[in-house]
Amino acid sequence: MAARPARSPQPSPNPSTALAELSVIADTIERHRERVAGVAEPFLGSDREDVVQAIHEAERQLVMATRTLRRAIKTLSG
Repeated sequence: MAARPARSPQPSPNPSTALAELSVIADTIERHRERVAGVAEPFLGSDREDVVQAIHEAERQLVMATRTLRRAIKTLSG
């Protein structure tokens, strides 16, 4: 098998662009999480606890996504 050509080292990417993008995405996910939580409210105390549980699970996943993005932001800032 032929050897692959050597790759020239790429310059380190500028983290400021990634930081800005990740920050906007994290903020957007947080706003959507708030909206998702609001959708569950009318169902609280109703016979549709299944809907409430599903919505709360989605909300938890959005919280986790926001935390993970914030961790990436902190790492890039670091």
